[in-house]
Amino acid sequence: MHNFDFVKPSSIADAVAALSSEGAQALSGGQTLLPTMKQRLAAPDVLVSLTGIAEMQGVCTGEGGLHIGAATPHAVVARDAAAHYPALAALAGGIGDPAVRNRGTIGGSVANNDPAACYPAAVLASGATVVTPHRRIAADDYFQGMFSTALDEGEFITQVIFPIPHKAAYVKFNQPASRFALTAVFVAQFSDGVRVAVTGASNNGVFRWTEAEAALSSDFSAKAISDLTVAADDMISDLHGSAAYRAHLVKVLTGRAVTAAR
Repeated sequence: MHNFDFVKPSSIADAVAALSSEGAQALSGGQTLLPTMKQRLAAPDVLVSLTGIAEMQGVCTGEGGLHIGAATPHAVVARDAAAHYPALAALAGGIGDPAVRNRGTIGGSVANNDPAACYPAAVLASGATVVTPHRRIAADDYFQGMFSTALDEGEFITQVIFPIPHKAAYVKFNQPASRFALTAVFVAQFSDGVRVAVTGASNNGVFRWTEAEAALSSDFSAKAISDLTVAADDMISDLHGSAAYRAHLVKVLTGRAVTAAR
């Protein structure tokens, strides 16, 4: 059995110091890390819990839009973001089951960047800003492939800032057993155009469907993408669905998301 130390800092500064030690690993909601440790796929020497840091919790409006602390559980986002960003709140309310929603955190999800997770689609479609103790990272620069992000070793997320669109919707095709997204699409309309982010479909992780963005920026309706096609070349193919099936779902779900947003 691997032994490890557990620390629970009460401030961001203390967390930065704790994570600077060799073998330290940040722990947020633990919905990914703990199962990974149980399978002996991760063996940190120090677990640094971020859930006791008050300045990393909660939902509030501020400069740039809706500020959400990285240690905020999905259930709290679902409740407290509803009045400000309904599509984001609905996304949070559809993650996993009640146990997952009450333990899992937005920061943990965005840091892990699971290719089938929901939050990365919202972050990318919203053009959100990922904030760490050292810098701010634009969504377009943050996601760098499956399970890969711009975070440096020991760097952790303190909050995510979401610009609030005029209209938005998230439509997810659930993998029934896990409730992860087999494929899902987040569509957000801003004054300067539309952003479309897709999760669960690509071997490269969450991505923007730029052809649909251009079409929808001119005509925000499902028929605007009727003549577009999605290449299956980079799509995930597994026992739940083929690459071609996922490519088809991207187009179908984008149309549904636009209709729901309207």
